[in-house]
Amino acid sequence: MLQDIALREWAVAVDALESGRQIIVLRKGGIAEETKEFRLESPRFYLFPSYEHQRPELVKPEARGGVGASIAEAESHPGEVRIGSYAEVAEDIEVTDSETLARLSGLHIWTDEYAEERLKWKKTKPLHVLLLRMYKLEEPAVVAMKSSYGGCKSWLALEDEVPVPKGMAVLGDEEFAERVAAVKRAIAGK
Repeated sequence: MLQDIALREWAVAVDALESGRQIIVLRKGGIAEETKEFRLESPRFYLFPSYEHQRPELVKPEARGGVGASIAEAESHPGEVRIGSYAEVAEDIEVTDSETLARLSGLHIWTDEYAEERLKWKKTKPLHVLLLRMYKLEEPAVVAMKSSYGGCKSWLALEDEVPVPKGMAVLGDEEFAERVAAVKRAIAGK
């Protein structure tokens, strides 16, 4: 059963996950995290698109148009957030060095400089690379934007009831397994 918990992630990254262009997110934890570090709160969660900190220059050129498109979409529905997917964590891998992070470069939308910035922030804490199996909801769940959903935190307890998700896997089993293997090869340096 999926709890009413969501991971806040840049809307442009949520789009990349929902379209199957990537299967990973890079997490260090938000400034407002109670524990001051990232922790996996649930093995299954909704993806809550966030617009606050995403900027075109922080994503690779092929993803930059998605920043403006996601903001325009959000502005067309003021006061609400459309949740279109949920994820199951296949693995939570901790990365602590720049060399390993650099080998993941072709597997995500963030610029190398921004990914490195995430790694170096809170130097004593590892960067979590979450491998996500993504599922698109048949219909997006529309929730009212609440002040409790703002701020720099990773996890949100959804206050409104979200329908039990019925969704289809974004990637088939074989393609997902191939992508997971590619991430693991990159991390291992093979």
